[in-house]
Amino acid sequence: MTPVFRLSIFICFIGLFFSCSSPTNDAPEQLPETQLYFPPTNSDDWENYTLNELNWNENELQPLLDFVETRNSKAFIILKDGKIALEWYSEDFNKDKNHTWNSAGKTLVAYTMGIAQEEGFLNINESSQIYLGENWSSMTDAQEKNISIWHHLTMTTGMDYTVEDNSCTNSTDLLYKNEPATFWYYHNAGYRLNLDIIANATETDFTNYFNTKIKNKIGMQGFWLPVGCFNLYFSTARSMARFGLLNLNQGVWDNTTIISDINYLNAMTSRSQNLNQAYGYLWWLNGKNNFKIPQYENTFTGSLIPDAPTDLVAGLGKDDQKLYVVPSQNLVVVRLGDAAGSSTFGPSSFDNELWIRINALTD
Repeated sequence: MTPVFRLSIFICFIGLFFSCSSPTNDAPEQLPETQLYFPPTNSDDWENYTLNELNWNENELQPLLDFVETRNSKAFIILKDGKIALEWYSEDFNKDKNHTWNSAGKTLVAYTMGIAQEEGFLNINESSQIYLGENWSSMTDAQEKNISIWHHLTMTTGMDYTVEDNSCTNSTDLLYKNEPATFWYYHNAGYRLNLDIIANATETDFTNYFNTKIKNKIGMQGFWLPVGCFNLYFSTARSMARFGLLNLNQGVWDNTTIISDINYLNAMTSRSQNLNQAYGYLWWLNGKNNFKIPQYENTFTGSLIPDAPTDLVAGLGKDDQKLYVVPSQNLVVVRLGDAAGSSTFGPSSFDNELWIRINALTD
């Protein structure tokens, strides 16, 4: 591959396309519209950019790849305008192998929930009891009714996260602690119930509904697999990149609309509450004034990933599974592998260290 420098761009959404302009000392020069490229849904063919075409900094390519490799990565992909600008795999991995997304897969559930709402099966402002049934927890009936689907999507159910296993959905582990929407905590059990809500609302298996509405339509491969209390998604890195590209184009895959509810999509990838400004509907958000992270009650000041673009949104999973989407730069970045350092449940110091090196390549 050859290198490149980054064109400064300002992104404007017009229909399915992004129109780009490059600033000058005078009036901005009007550049042609940049149409996103979409790989075929029925094959693994994918168009590429060379680093030379992108004018990225070739001297920074090897330092980036060395960093990715030494930090236990299995797969690393950068899409620019939908095309593959960089694709790397470790010696024991390749483009056809599957890897768990861990909690980055929560973003798949958020999308599926939006589709179920658009199709009239549910309303996220309704009580989740409508779809989970009475006594789905050990709370009182009033406490159950007071929790909405929105609370499950935003990690604000108020359920007790100090129980022995706060990832399991046994009713005995689902207890009252705070009023909904008054405290944010990364509570996996509260999240996991979203899959049951969707399945019960649509009267079908969650996996079948997801496959029909998203996976098959955008050419993903992969599967959901129960692992302990979790239901984890496994796929190739390219399938994760496909989903990132769908998000980059606001729910439209090439000429196929997967979800047209722009209000839901915007809410999903915007600050959902003030308790953790860096969280939308199961998506992590950069560029906010403060953030919370899994397993901590504390609020930290500043941006989640200081050296990353401020408009970045991300799916972040245990052991540094990463899906980054950057609308202002038409970028999708995927990283799969083992923990890059200490094992964490989402954000980690690896995020910022990686973006410092990505910026060096693309600047």
